Parts: sequence; C-alpha cells; structure tokens
Amino acid sequence: MNVSFNAREPVYLQVVRHFKEQIAIGELVAGQEIPSRRELAATLNINPNTAQKAYKEMEEQGLIHTERNFPSRITTNEEMLHDVRQELIFAAVDSFVEAIRPINVPVDELLQVVKEKYAKEGEEK
Repeated sequence: MNVSFNAREPVYLQVVRHFKEQIAIGELVAGQEIPSRRELAATLNINPNTAQKAYKEMEEQGLIHTERNFPSRITTNEEMLHDVRQELIFAAVDSFVEAIRPINVPVDELLQVVKEKYAKEGEEK
C-alpha cells in the first residue's frame, strides 16, 4: 500500500480517498478483508489514532463494516461501490472545470484536448 500524503488535507481523509480509489479501480472488492487499524498505521507510518479516524469515517460513509471481533471488510453494497467511482469522477471533473473556466476555452476545443491527452496518456502506460 503506497500513499503519498500532502499537507493541504487531513491525513485521515487522504487515507479514506486512497481506499475509495482502490475500490474504484478494483484493487479492493466487495467483502474483501482490509488491514487492521494497527496494521494500516504501521504500513502507512501514521498515528494509530489517525488510522482509527479514517476507519470510523469509512464506516460512517458505509464503505466498510466491522463486526465485533472480526476484521473490517469492504461493503458488499454494490450500489455504494458504484457510487464511490462516480464520486471520484465528479470530484475530478469539478476540480478540472473550476481550474479551466477562467481561461474561457470553448467546450468543443476543451473536449478535443482532453480526448487527445487521455489517448496519449493511455499509449504511454
């Protein structure tokens, strides 16, 4: 598990986002067991309380569930898992639109640039 943290956002929220990204790309799947809070803290070199806060947030959002004396698992709610992917897409698009709007690029031109860049990035991988 490789996460690079930034100083602009609380670490626990970055951990939550990492889990959402892993769900969106299929690295974490419905019902999959996830590391314990202590294991996660050790792996990411973060405070155990931060890991606990991230897990609490994910439980509140319905991304994971924890039963007493059993490991936490990714939700089996397929609609929730689909919504995670949509949330990430919309957040990225919102951020992009906010950044590009002041340049006043016509939508058709913008879409063409995005298509070309997306295709080029795909070829390089």
